[in-house]
Amino acid sequence: MSDWSKRTKLVHGGTRRSQYNEVSEAIFLTQGFVYDSAEQAEARFIETGPDEFIYARYGNPTVDMFEKRIAMLEGAEDAFATASGMAAVNGALTSLVQAGDHVVSAKALFGSCLHILENILAKFGVDVTFVDGTDLDAWRAAVRPDTKVCFFESMSNPTLEVIDIQGVAEIAHSVGATVVVDNVFSTPVYSKAIEQGADVVVYSATKHIDGQGRALGGVVLGTKDYIRKTLEPYMKHTGGSLSPFNAWVMLKGLETLDLRVNAQAHSALAIASAVEGHAALERAIYPGLKTHAQNALIQRQLNGCGGTVLSLDIKGGKDAAFKFLNALTIPVISNNLGDAKSIATHPATTTHQRLSDAQKADLGITPGLIRFSVGLEDTDDLIQDVKVALDASQV
Repeated sequence: MSDWSKRTKLVHGGTRRSQYNEVSEAIFLTQGFVYDSAEQAEARFIETGPDEFIYARYGNPTVDMFEKRIAMLEGAEDAFATASGMAAVNGALTSLVQAGDHVVSAKALFGSCLHILENILAKFGVDVTFVDGTDLDAWRAAVRPDTKVCFFESMSNPTLEVIDIQGVAEIAHSVGATVVVDNVFSTPVYSKAIEQGADVVVYSATKHIDGQGRALGGVVLGTKDYIRKTLEPYMKHTGGSLSPFNAWVMLKGLETLDLRVNAQAHSALAIASAVEGHAALERAIYPGLKTHAQNALIQRQLNGCGGTVLSLDIKGGKDAAFKFLNALTIPVISNNLGDAKSIATHPATTTHQRLSDAQKADLGITPGLIRFSVGLEDTDDLIQDVKVALDASQV
């Protein structure tokens, strides 16, 4: 199986069949499991075998299939599926630290990730230092002998800065710190974060993996030792595990992930290229454009692919941004991304609303910024719709 290509792994990886030899993966929609004897129950609670289960919060055959398939795709030894992307982020970080430890994090993060670092970890005595994630010298200056974790989004939300995974990993590993990468925007299709030095990779499976607006889910990937000895005890006792039904949805999503993400990224580049320089824009941000500040890094780290999301900074601030959103006829206004439907978001008033004006300005989240997640609609239709909405934004 390790020799299979990406698409083959996405369709067949981790498959297990019941005695009925079903084609589509079975949903083991059960919270618990029956033992043949009291002795077997005792033995299983002492140590579970590779094909043994106790309770759905600890593990489930359908969830196990999803974990094995995504681990095979990512090139990780193991994975633990979680109830949401934020459950994955929280579990990955909290399981690694205790009071008195030090964490270094990029400052450009999704609002809920910032909340975990600024409020939850800090409340329990963890010292957190924020840096400009694109500046390797800032990482070097921030790490200390007691630094336990370095955390960042490989492509930041929503300004699409790209962090040098290999560069940060070398700095972090020099002091023995664990590198935790939120890889949502880079997607498992394009990123090779573990190959490039990440120790732990986190995904919101809600984005791209399901990719059709149906279910919440997340996953944490890493070494078997980390997943089973550090993360799993934390997750199974705090209750953040993925439901069997949602695991089945994610398995179905993985089957078409490569096809969907490639189509979305192709459209994203075409839209960004078509509107770059438009009179209504302060700037068009897309990592696949040659004008992106980190284009050389993107060529090396993501094989030149800019992902499925672009950001448009519209002249005229919030009023113009709202006019743009309200003029769109194909994309929906929502706050998800990586979906089959194109989705437009105004981060300053939604996903990053809790940040102060100073924080937003520091991160480049202007009143006119729109995050545009490109879906599977016809590319030319989307380009035409965006252009019309851009014109309408200036009226």
